[in-house]
Amino acid sequence: MLLSDFIRTSVKTLSSLYEAEEARSMVMYYCSEVLGFPVYQHITEPKTEIPEELAGRVQADMERLAASEPLQYVLGYTEFCGRNFAVDARALIPRAETEMLCIKAGEMVAGTSEPEDASAPLRILDLCTGSGCIAWTLALDLPGAEVIATDLSSEALDLARSQFGKRGAVPGWTGRLPKHVAAPHFVQADVLDVEVTLAAATGRFKQTDSHFAGFDLLTANPPYVMPREKEEMRPNVLDWEPHMAIFAPDLDPLAFHKAIALIARRALVPGGHGIVEINSELPEETAEVFRKAGLSEVQIVPDFFDRPRFVAFSLAASSRAGE
Repeated sequence: MLLSDFIRTSVKTLSSLYEAEEARSMVMYYCSEVLGFPVYQHITEPKTEIPEELAGRVQADMERLAASEPLQYVLGYTEFCGRNFAVDARALIPRAETEMLCIKAGEMVAGTSEPEDASAPLRILDLCTGSGCIAWTLALDLPGAEVIATDLSSEALDLARSQFGKRGAVPGWTGRLPKHVAAPHFVQADVLDVEVTLAAATGRFKQTDSHFAGFDLLTANPPYVMPREKEEMRPNVLDWEPHMAIFAPDLDPLAFHKAIALIARRALVPGGHGIVEINSELPEETAEVFRKAGLSEVQIVPDFFDRPRFVAFSLAASSRAGE
């Protein structure tokens, strides 16, 4: 099969689901990732053929894409903060917007502790972890940090635990964590059950560290899409990604953020920081949830596209958990 024929027919097929330019970009990215061809290969070398040993795979993959399955699931990975993460239908696909959460989180705790100082490690709690992309990114970018990550879904936790677990797990991964980097500890808990989540998150430290006082940083990307927004969602999201990771309850679209605010109030050390992703349609309402919970320095943070995407906050240095 000629590469040029494959590109032409694939773009035509996917144009029934996506805008023509987006369909073309998807096909070209697929060819680059799976076939290893540069995007101009079919132009400069029009007689290029798809290797016979890959013909069956590319046909099957395009059938999956034509059924609206996300490209990331078909490839089995996606890039997030400069690293490839394994993804499949067990968890939400990491979005580019969420990278800003990791960047801001790192800035918030910059200088909090030294990686070599084992007596005072930076401690991070990541709620609704899903694929583990936030937890792993912070663990890798903040060497020496101890990261606890929770999720209700046992399947998502299995995926999160498997990230970077072996050589070749995702393209470009050698199978060895850098020195001073500890893999996140993943535990199952329903974030809407504040007491259970607090017990699950702090239990490991209470058993091993009598000096544990709380977390220096809390992050979360909880379900926040309102059910009425389903009409605006495309099949590649609505029909494939797990709804439990997308949608907030019908009667209370801020239910998850209310629970997270209560957890943050009790789990953070005085002077600790937090940042959570939010529904850009409810920025002020969400910020008020964290103010009412007794958190300070609450502010709305825009994403790369200047949309209100996060709420950042702190626990005042004079505060004490459980007040």
